Amino acid sequence: MTVGSFNQTYEYLQALQLFSAIPKKDLKTILACLLVLAISVTLSNAQCFFQPLEASMFDGEIAGCRISDGELHEFGSTWRNEDCYNCICSTSGISCCSSYARPVGYSEECVSIFNKEICAYEVVEKADHSKACAVHEWVG
Repeated sequence: MTVGSFNQTYEYLQALQLFSAIPKKDLKTILACLLVLAISVTLSNAQCFFQPLEASMFDGEIAGCRISDGELHEFGSTWRNEDCYNCICSTSGISCCSSYARPVGYSEECVSIFNKEICAYEVVEKADHSKACAVHEWVG
């Protein structure tokens, strides 16, 4: 963002009476932080999901989060599920996000294989899976 475009943006926001109480130098810092946040969010590719709480009663009180296999997790507890997602139980429900990064920057002569035992991708040559390939970019 150039100084001229910042000044135009600042004047526009003042005309709208948005942020009018914020000094110009502070607004510049806020806008820079918002820009960094916007870029960070678009670069992030973590896969997450939320499952609303299904009340699991114990002695008449909600005891925690019950997952599909019947296991009960206490509120505030964390665990890694069989699909390599890190999960947390809260009074709202279960939040889970992938615990691994996906390789995206590697040779076309290579293939990525997910290893569920270690919750990580391995990138190897298509012709010989015993030979690892260099990975230049990861997302997740």
